[in-house]
Amino acid sequence: MVDVATSKGERRRQELVTAAAALLRAGGFDAVRHRAVAERAGLPLASTTYYFASLDDLVTAAAERTSRDELDEGRVQLAQLAETRAARPELVELVLDQLLGPESRDGGLDAVLLRYERLVGAGRRPYLAPLMRELRAELDALLAEILRRSGHPMSAEAIRDLVSLVDGAVISALIEADPDPRAAARDALLRLL
Repeated sequence: MVDVATSKGERRRQELVTAAAALLRAGGFDAVRHRAVAERAGLPLASTTYYFASLDDLVTAAAERTSRDELDEGRVQLAQLAETRAARPELVELVLDQLLGPESRDGGLDAVLLRYERLVGAGRRPYLAPLMRELRAELDALLAEILRRSGHPMSAEAIRDLVSLVDGAVISALIEADPDPRAAARDALLRLL
């Protein structure tokens, strides 16, 4: 009986995390509220406070799920990458998928805006800092492996510079109301690589 209750409880908790992550991806941190999460999960409002001690805990779980899902997508792309030198345009698109999300292809301006709002919003939530450092290390390792397999190995410092270059190009494009910030990042990366 305890195992059934435990599995049901874990399933409900995961439903709440899934709902919170979907809200985070679609609307940023402000969208993750107890009531909205419960409604999206189809569970009673009280379940959010039963399974999570605070809204910060729920937001942390949503941020972790969202980022881990994105890293898992990147690992799938890495697994499909042959151990041969990738063409530069293919490599650039793969790196941009990791940094901007595959949904940013074909002018996905909203996807890029939401991703950067989420990243900047994480900086406004100090309780997320340890998680964000851990996730950043995993992203850097993924990028390093993609670059290595593509015949462009880079040091950890060079990868940080590459990410900074992309971030700068994207933010400049957003400031200038460029409808395709991925194109600006693509151009910068093509020059770098």
